[in-house]
Amino acid sequence: MAHDVQTDTLRIAHPFAMPTPPGATNGAAYVDISAFSAPVTLVGARSPASADVELHDMQMDGDMMQMRHVEAIRVEAGETYTMRPGGGYHLMLIGLTEPLKEGEQFPLTLTFAEQGDVDIEVWVQGAQEGSEAADGHHH
Repeated sequence: MAHDVQTDTLRIAHPFAMPTPPGATNGAAYVDISAFSAPVTLVGARSPASADVELHDMQMDGDMMQMRHVEAIRVEAGETYTMRPGGGYHLMLIGLTEPLKEGEQFPLTLTFAEQGDVDIEVWVQGAQEGSEAADGHHH
């Protein structure tokens, strides 16, 4: 499994997760999804690192940050959706099997409506480091 995966229809770049404190039961993973000539729709995810993985959206509602489960994340043809901590879409890791430690990696399977499963490797790292590394992937 690679850190940057490309198929005929899409590219998954720089999957990363933030380290979690000891005892944390949930975490979050972030990826960049690029659709090539046709839209792609992320409809699910799973990982042995947690009991469940849900697609979530985080938005400001007045002065409160609201997080909600979504059924799908669609990326239009020719576009890239960049997930980052602090808002927008992310992959919620529910029921972590153990805390996420900086420097470790774990497998994650993304399920797309158009083509099925894509296996990736998620790197656990701090936000500053993750954002800079991911931003280097943009062209």
